[in-house]
Amino acid sequence: MRIAVVGAGINGVMSAWALARRGHEVELFERGEPMAGTSSASTKLLHGGLRYLETGDIALVREGLRERAWWLEQAPRFAHPLELLLPVVRGRGRPRWMVKAGLVLYDRLSGSRLLARHRWLGRDETLARLPGLRPEGLQGAYAFWDGQMDDRALGLWALEQARAAGVRLRARCEVLRIGADGSMTVAGDSAASGDAAPDRELRFDAVCNLAGPGAALLLERSGLPSAHRLRLVRGSHLLVDGALPCGLLVQAPADGRVCFILPYAGRVMIGTTEVEQAAGAPVAPSDAERDYLLDVWNATFEDRLSAADVRTSFAGVRPLLAEAGDANENTRGHAIERHGRVLTVFGGKWTTSRSLGEEVAALVG
Repeated sequence: MRIAVVGAGINGVMSAWALARRGHEVELFERGEPMAGTSSASTKLLHGGLRYLETGDIALVREGLRERAWWLEQAPRFAHPLELLLPVVRGRGRPRWMVKAGLVLYDRLSGSRLLARHRWLGRDETLARLPGLRPEGLQGAYAFWDGQMDDRALGLWALEQARAAGVRLRARCEVLRIGADGSMTVAGDSAASGDAAPDRELRFDAVCNLAGPGAALLLERSGLPSAHRLRLVRGSHLLVDGALPCGLLVQAPADGRVCFILPYAGRVMIGTTEVEQAAGAPVAPSDAERDYLLDVWNATFEDRLSAADVRTSFAGVRPLLAEAGDANENTRGHAIERHGRVLTVFGGKWTTSRSLGEEVAALVG
């Protein structure tokens, strides 16, 4: 079959690759450059999501841990194991027994011996590993392992594999509308002449809408009603000077949310926030998000940071699947909806993009 995939973020790339491996003729459309949006603005982790255990998303965590192993094994140039410490502080955050129970389950769900199991570090050992850590109330820390990646480089590696399998990339080609009959309207290319070119009508046996944050908007523009809603959430990160021997999983003092302090690209990255993002609005960290993340650092380490210490920052929009009835109830999982020859994916995680792609390919047939 001749199939169009809309969106060359990681979910679109992995779906196109899976479809090509099944023998389909696949064209991958991207209005800008591949892997230049949300998929390159992640927290740079390949993980099951330890915090999702609290919400009972056992299947999502198991899937994420399985896929974490796949990425680490297949692309070691762009993904590597990362040790993280989860400090246990008396009177703050989750008690030690709860953290221990979560990590035991996390290890068991992984089913892989690729990474070491968790272990307990006493107070003195924890402070020796991270001398600047605030000692007040510190009981120790649990050490556990996840994966870290260069998200854009890893996504471009996956795109290379997809193109080698026969996927044709059509970058800087915006999809304006899609039809349940497999029709597609794309914007004319005026780059060569500088003059406006007419929109073009194309037709495919199937269209896979994996436009990420823009998936619901594309359906709306196309007059295709949907039973699902996306909650657009901005996640911001800061990069500051420094070096860490490992990452940290901590709780934000403002609201108790899980945040990460990670070594990355020769600096230290602090993230992430979770702020409602209006469709079409500029995507950039706000001053309030910057201060929120600086507070995360300052509650964790003795050396205080201020806005002047921030070397750079970035933000991305996560398309979270919102449950009907309450916009605050959302999941990192995904849903797939069909309109005739159109499949639309709502939500999804970076780590599980490969298994999502396989699911899309199986549904197309």
